[in-house]
Amino acid sequence: MKSRGNQGSMGKPHFCHAAALVLGLMVIAAPAFAQSAVAPGLQTPAKPDLAFGAYQRGLYRTALDEALQRLQTNKDDAAAMALIGQIYADGRAVPLDPKESARWFALSAALGNREAQFALGVDYLEGKGVSKDKVQAKNWLEKAAAQGEPGAQYNLAILAIENKSDKTDMADFAQAAALFQKSAQGGNADAALALGILYQKGRGVPQDLAQAAKWFHTAADRGNSAGMVEYGLALFKGLGVPKDESAAAKTLLHGAELDNPMAQNRIARLMAAGRGIPKDLVEAMKWHLLARAAGEKDAWLDDQLRFLTPAQTTAVQAKVRAYVGR
Repeated sequence: MKSRGNQGSMGKPHFCHAAALVLGLMVIAAPAFAQSAVAPGLQTPAKPDLAFGAYQRGLYRTALDEALQRLQTNKDDAAAMALIGQIYADGRAVPLDPKESARWFALSAALGNREAQFALGVDYLEGKGVSKDKVQAKNWLEKAAAQGEPGAQYNLAILAIENKSDKTDMADFAQAAALFQKSAQGGNADAALALGILYQKGRGVPQDLAQAAKWFHTAADRGNSAGMVEYGLALFKGLGVPKDESAAAKTLLHGAELDNPMAQNRIARLMAAGRGIPKDLVEAMKWHLLARAAGEKDAWLDDQLRFLTPAQTTAVQAKVRAYVGR
């Protein structure tokens, strides 16, 4: 999902937000292994999980050996199976092997481990280690989602509105909104961003700019750089939140520092114009060149390059090199 802004007149940046929920731009969230996601009904080990602890510390061979040893004691240790699957999926301490990863995820998923169910669902969606199969993908994602797996809820929402029109398939957008909300409440930043856009556009939920801003803020607080762009634009224009150019600049700068080209473009405009942040043409042109290199074109900012002195041009080039080489 991406918002695009119209170019403004020199010295006065004009932001026009026209975000569209385009499924081709929505990345399927990859499963993230987390010890806390032990499926209900599965017994959590009474002693510390040495395998997962080793995995967290980057001791992948130790983690693999410990997990395999646990299976010798308990052949139905679903958490150990899920960890082995993740190690093969990552190619950590073993060659990257999607088929072997999917095999372990399937064994764990059949025993009810929600992380493995989520991972296996994504594997079927992507054809990773298994043949692409949307029916199987949905089956495993639904099982994981029923156990509260936020990533599975997010992906089910995407499937619900894939190739759907908000004019003829409003029930599907309403279903997606409910799933995005569950996922966002479970901590998924991508879902918070998606839910914000649904509220912004009035798709599946009543149009509500305050709710949109709330969820953009949530996504931004969780480190989602696209959420920072959306929340920064809402602050700049006063959409659903009090207008605050200083807070907008701070939010967009954070997104720029996370290498979001749209945020880099927007903060470059604010710096060039001195809106919400002290005017700094050298720093502005640094962000502009970085954004432009990533494909974010801006004729107005290109024009500002004409006003740089030779010393400023040298300073900009040095800043870009320093940033790229950091």
